[in-house]
Amino acid sequence: MYTITYKEIAAEEYAEAIEWYAGRSKLAAENFIAVVEEKPDNISKNPKRYKNIYKAYYETPLSKYPYVIVYSIDEPLTRVVILAVYHTSRSPRKKYRK
Repeated sequence: MYTITYKEIAAEEYAEAIEWYAGRSKLAAENFIAVVEEKPDNISKNPKRYKNIYKAYYETPLSKYPYVIVYSIDEPLTRVVILAVYHTSRSPRKKYRK
């Protein structure tokens, strides 16, 4: 299994999304957290199972939410770096940052 790390910007995006959902409904925020927390577990088991969208960037959508998790794979360290928890209505160009 691969270890999972979050870039600071991804952690910030995740926290902002939780805050937004919590402002609407505690249950919506809890459900969002559950969906997001499930993905890294799946990614760590087989990171290449999801789409390689652009260069060395992979992404997987979140079910029921308009977000994707964007990540890269560091093979030598058997590590996955989550680069973004990205809302799909934002510009796709900003998704792939280092």
